[in-house]
Amino acid sequence: MHKTFEDFKFNKQILNAIAEAGYTTPTPIQQKAITPILAGQDVMGIAQTGTGKTAAYVLPIVMNLKYAQGNDPRALVLSPTRELAMQIEEQVRLFAKYTDLRTTVLYGGLGPKTQIAALDAGTDIIVSTPGRFLDLYLAGHINLKQLKVMVMDEADKMMDMGFISKIHRVLEIVPRKRQNLLFSATMSELVHKIAGDFLAFPTIVEVAPQATPAATVSQRLFKVPNIKTKINLLQHLLKDDSELHRLIVFCKTKVSADNVYHFLLRKYGEEGVRVIHANKGQNTRINSINAFRDGDVRILVATDVAARGLDISDVSHVINFDIPIVIEDYVHRIGRTGRAYKTGVAISFCSPAEEYYVNKVEKLIRQTIPIMEIPEGVVIEKTGIEEKQAIAKEIDAQKRKENPDFKGAFHEKKAANLKKNNTKKASARKPTLKKAGTKAKRYR
Repeated sequence: MHKTFEDFKFNKQILNAIAEAGYTTPTPIQQKAITPILAGQDVMGIAQTGTGKTAAYVLPIVMNLKYAQGNDPRALVLSPTRELAMQIEEQVRLFAKYTDLRTTVLYGGLGPKTQIAALDAGTDIIVSTPGRFLDLYLAGHINLKQLKVMVMDEADKMMDMGFISKIHRVLEIVPRKRQNLLFSATMSELVHKIAGDFLAFPTIVEVAPQATPAATVSQRLFKVPNIKTKINLLQHLLKDDSELHRLIVFCKTKVSADNVYHFLLRKYGEEGVRVIHANKGQNTRINSINAFRDGDVRILVATDVAARGLDISDVSHVINFDIPIVIEDYVHRIGRTGRAYKTGVAISFCSPAEEYYVNKVEKLIRQTIPIMEIPEGVVIEKTGIEEKQAIAKEIDAQKRKENPDFKGAFHEKKAANLKKNNTKKASARKPTLKKAGTKAKRYR
């Protein structure tokens, strides 16, 4: 086992950059993946976020490329989101600090002019989202003849986001002879399929059982009857400033995120809270993440678009205001805390309609999440009629998913009302038919 980074025979430039970045001991994924990647093997890494997997492939790539050469890229890293692409590029710059290697990051959401200029100036490593990469390649700005290594990071998220056809298109245009690296937190069928198309006799590197949360994260679950009570509980927990000093609140929709954000905004103002989701402009998202990373903002409210690759150390708590419907996202969300050997806490609020997803999460992570009592002083609100109906409808839909023959309480009630209404309508229609009949006779 490699106890230090010196054991990997990295050159002086890389070792200096590693030391300056404050890394001392390789993480399990780095210990297992760096050697085969340095040797030029195809590698499939199963590791959740927060395990140091970016450095596990960036360090050997920087070592193997050594110095700037020609105009065209020799390494390509594909990432599902622009946030993650920017963070990977940051890591490349960090570790390539004492080399002359050039990195270019490409993503959508803003005009390509600056990115094209960077490509024209020459680059060694491209970090990109699949869509923008294909756009610029098809427009003739990228030559792939020199490509030696290709990385697919967060492959499961790329599949969830529907990138499979774009990935296949990329595989058609890259040189056949190259090294391939694929990293994923979970092994879904689609990831299996793309791995088969992408990797040749790979070395499989797995740290921790599939989709297991980092051991440094302590998990808690509160069963909460409705949204208003969730807000009251959130407000109560946030009173503990010293413990919850930097936290991310995850919501499943943009509407939910905005609602939580506006509530917290009234309490803490712009200085205390920011929100990021898909409807926010690129610059707003970057500024919010940077303000949160620098410690200027205590609370970040986010949807799952921000759950992947958000590498911010010292996040003390993650609060799942809503349980995610894509259950794998639970692992990614709580992986925002307890990073790099530090401890963290993940707290989840679960309404009756979300218990179904909690059961699925527990099966996935092979753990039971401890249930906590709602603290004294938290007002438990009555559930309104609309929310009650929405919960009943959702529970019926879940039961139907498990058993297609299930009709459901909501369905039966609806059917009874429908029958009642039809009887009323039929009896109301009879006399008009008679009248219509007599009228018709009179005109004959």
